[in-house]
Amino acid sequence: SQYNFENIIGNSPQVCEALRLVGDVSKTGSTVLLTGESGTGKELIARAIHYNSNRAGGPLIVLNCAAIPENLLESELFGYEKGAFTGAEKTKKGRFELAAGGTFFLDEISEMSAAVQAKVLRVVEAKELERLGGTETIKVDVRIICATNKNLEDLVKAGKFREDLYYRISVFPITLPPLRERNEDIIPLSRHFLKKFSTKMGKAPISLGKEVEKIFMLHKWEGNVRELQNVIERAVILCKGNVITAEHLPVSIVKSSYIIEKERHDPITTTLLRLDIPPNGLSLDALEKQLVTQALEKSKNNKTKAAKLLGLTRGTFRYRLQKYGLVN
Repeated sequence: SQYNFENIIGNSPQVCEALRLVGDVSKTGSTVLLTGESGTGKELIARAIHYNSNRAGGPLIVLNCAAIPENLLESELFGYEKGAFTGAEKTKKGRFELAAGGTFFLDEISEMSAAVQAKVLRVVEAKELERLGGTETIKVDVRIICATNKNLEDLVKAGKFREDLYYRISVFPITLPPLRERNEDIIPLSRHFLKKFSTKMGKAPISLGKEVEKIFMLHKWEGNVRELQNVIERAVILCKGNVITAEHLPVSIVKSSYIIEKERHDPITTTLLRLDIPPNGLSLDALEKQLVTQALEKSKNNKTKAAKLLGLTRGTFRYRLQKYGLVN
């Protein structure tokens, strides 16, 4: 029941559109390609598709291609016959066979080698395979859902992913937006995870402090929903009361939100504070002269306004002009 559509948190237009597509495709047997950054919820959506389909009574097999060494991936996918290689003491079914009658979710499909891609193409096209070391053709009735955090079209152009396989698995593509593009979902998701983890840990209901809500709305969430979930879990563990405060958050998140907030009010100063000195060094005088010159340009040579842009008095600014020979 946790994979019912109404239990998927998100009211942003991007999420609503994605869920509409998921609802349309779940009742079919079509192959689905889920794309989006890591942590955007691709596996959650794959499970929702399966459990809302007519295959819900069958198995859902999940395999992360990036987590399996390349030399083992083929046997994991297609299985092997006894004696197929050293150590193959008995016949083993692969994941495609285990998913028969249900759904096979192939996560990070872009990590497959060209040889494995060719064999996967055969399964996608003909719904049949041969185990390693075997000669028998085995029919498999399986619905395939693939996911990747990379741009497969770019990989196809670069010759790193088979074009024919790409078109076979992208019958029905669905893109999941990053969390930074769906700010309106941050607080509802946070409250959902708060309830989940406080219940799991046997704690009384916990809420987000206003300061924390502001920090969350400012943070960039490079790790997307997964990062938010991990931050909330950590905060619930540390919280001894009933309100999450900034002291329960990782320092990096509080600091990044502070920098973003400061940049909004003082973008020039913040940009300079974040300036990295190159390995071969730089000339402080040259940098100062450039800033003075830019201030004059932006103020259209109005020295009073230029001085104000740099936070200097008119007298101090005039000294800088004379120092760098910019007096006219």
